[in-house]
Amino acid sequence: MPIRRYKPTSPGRRSMSVAIFDDLTKKRPEKSLTESLRRKAGRNNAGRITTRHQGGGHKRLYRIIDFKRNKVGIPAKIASIEYDPNRSARIALLFYVDGEKRYMLAPVGVKVGDTVVAGPDAPIRTGNALPLARIPTGTQIHNIELYPGKGGQMVRSAGTSAQLMAKSDKYAQIRMPSGEVRLVNLKCMATLGQVSNVDHENIQIGKAGRSRHMGRRPTVRGSVMNPRDHPHGGGEGKAPIGMNPKTKWGKPATKRTRNNKRTDSMIVRKRPTRGRSRSR
Repeated sequence: MPIRRYKPTSPGRRSMSVAIFDDLTKKRPEKSLTESLRRKAGRNNAGRITTRHQGGGHKRLYRIIDFKRNKVGIPAKIASIEYDPNRSARIALLFYVDGEKRYMLAPVGVKVGDTVVAGPDAPIRTGNALPLARIPTGTQIHNIELYPGKGGQMVRSAGTSAQLMAKSDKYAQIRMPSGEVRLVNLKCMATLGQVSNVDHENIQIGKAGRSRHMGRRPTVRGSVMNPRDHPHGGGEGKAPIGMNPKTKWGKPATKRTRNNKRTDSMIVRKRPTRGRSRSR
């Protein structure tokens, strides 16, 4: 999907780029597959800010996505490719032969009129969903379940894909987009192919107002705060942050925070550290 870049008619336009939505075939979502989405602006039930930098933004409708792909053996025709404001990927509207309609994440290469199917006997074709046990080694996959029947939880962002590296009696080894290799139960479902909207990572927002439309409020650097507001704050003029960057609450900013002993045994190889190439 190409990207449109603007002439520098203003400071905001100088570095701005937007997606060209020529891959979309329908503007309005399927009404039966939408529901209202209440904005919380980073507040909890007491109205206090618990997540900074959230608030405002354009009103959205939530599109109900079928991450489970649990209509086994029932073929569906892709009726349209649509925009979803709640995620970076495009979504595809499916018309099943039994009359039901569902949304799924649109993979790269699928188009209106194609047929997709889910189940252990589905053919090895982009857009079809199969258990990992029935997918050939080396295949690109996305929308991967962590627990059988729970629905896809991993590899759902635009342009991402994982690779099925190896299979044993109970588990499959999957190389994630981060470079991490982890074990996943062979009964878990995954969709073949790469998630659509590959050029999403190349889009430059360009100006603050566009971020506000997305519901993002301004972010202030810690180095320009007062010492009581941030560990990096204070000092005369521009002051360095020191050897150990910290968060606003004094925790090390560059330290890995993963702490899940239940699933440590499922990680075969951790993702590369910052600055190291993914190929290692």
